[in-house]
Amino acid sequence: MKPFMDDNFLLETKTAQYLFHEHAKTMPIYDFHSHLPAEDIANDINFDNIGQAWLAEDHYKWRLMRANGISEYFCTGNATDYEKFEKWAETVPKTIRNPLYDWTHLELKRYFKISDLLNSGTSKKIYDHCSKLLKSSEYSIKNLIEMMNVKLICTSNDPIDSLDFHKKIKSDGYKVKVFPTFRPDSAMNIENTAHFIKYIRQLGEISEVPIVNFSSLIEAIRIRHKYFHNNGCRIADHGVDHLYAKNYSDQDIEMIFQKILSNNELSDLEASKFKSAFLFEVGRLNHKRGWVQQYHIGALRNVNTRLFNNLGPDVGCDTIGDYNLSRDMAKFLDRLDQSNELTKTVIYNLNPRDNEMVASMIGNFQDETCPGKIQFGPSWWFLDQIDGITKQINSLSNLGLLYHFIGMTTDSRSFLSFPRHEYFRRILCNIIGMDVEKGKIPADMNLLGEMIENVCYNNAANYFKM
Repeated sequence: MKPFMDDNFLLETKTAQYLFHEHAKTMPIYDFHSHLPAEDIANDINFDNIGQAWLAEDHYKWRLMRANGISEYFCTGNATDYEKFEKWAETVPKTIRNPLYDWTHLELKRYFKISDLLNSGTSKKIYDHCSKLLKSSEYSIKNLIEMMNVKLICTSNDPIDSLDFHKKIKSDGYKVKVFPTFRPDSAMNIENTAHFIKYIRQLGEISEVPIVNFSSLIEAIRIRHKYFHNNGCRIADHGVDHLYAKNYSDQDIEMIFQKILSNNELSDLEASKFKSAFLFEVGRLNHKRGWVQQYHIGALRNVNTRLFNNLGPDVGCDTIGDYNLSRDMAKFLDRLDQSNELTKTVIYNLNPRDNEMVASMIGNFQDETCPGKIQFGPSWWFLDQIDGITKQINSLSNLGLLYHFIGMTTDSRSFLSFPRHEYFRRILCNIIGMDVEKGKIPADMNLLGEMIENVCYNNAANYFKM
């Protein structure tokens, strides 16, 4: 019987162990998509305790605590940090086979050198030990990042963000690059008309463009796009249920925009036309400035009305959607490609049933400008686990080139989440090692080692070029 989480955790063959320890383990981290707050990095804060660090923003944990019958008071309520941590410790043993069981113990090992399993019996000892360290200068936010050999972090930022904290990070000379990502979802989400109108007023003020029609909306977006570019941004990101590609005319879009401003309800077709036009125009801007564009596709969000009304979005009440994606995805990419305005593109899929569709779709739009120009993004959100990662890698391998894959990203709000890269790397090495041991691929350690290093770091660094 193997011990849990030893040096060869998840590495089932000698070849996998070699590939991980000799090639993957020491590669730096290039985290090209996260939701980390730049303010905390700029101010190099310390957490007061491990409960604050782990549970303040982590809807992954809240979901499992709710599934364990824990009161909302201990998830998002007014319980103390220690009370919340105790309830998480009570939940952890029940998370066996869930990735959070592995992530929890990887984080305890890598940051705090703790090998004990977290449960009700060990919670006080672990809480006290970790909290004491987190209050020390050696465990400030910047030092936590550097512990994991991180070279770059990209945060997610609204176009109206001043980016002052990114500027401070740069002016302070922090050796880890921290860049914003342009995420203009609020300028496209027209379902809540009052919220949308309020938002575009803010956008108009910061861009100094009175937004009175669709053309002026895009002009304001263009100005903020340029501002982000001047502050190091090279990535746009969109969280959409699917890619929109309805046919429309300029007259259609202007009429739809006036209906929005007049607070008149849109038909489903009108809303889709608006989103189609918006995504296309932002795609053109991305190409003009040589950015990468990312599309996180397939989430059905805020399905629990009660919790949404009480707590707002991003509290663990989203799920995998079952949209029909392929026709509009092909049309959207083709529309940009026809005018030679399709920039580097990463498509993240949330429903595993669509893995092969996405993996085959990206092959339609590759070209000589960049190896792997169109990427099947890493396993995301609900798929960021052994089975989901394995399926994504297999789909990409079967229908594209794993060799050019840009690898893993945390997609996290937690500063303790970087061991997820190690988790991914162990799974990757295990897949390749198993194939070698079964004679399915040659035991060319030079080729395989090079590929592992590329997928772990080099491909992303060469792709994003930041």
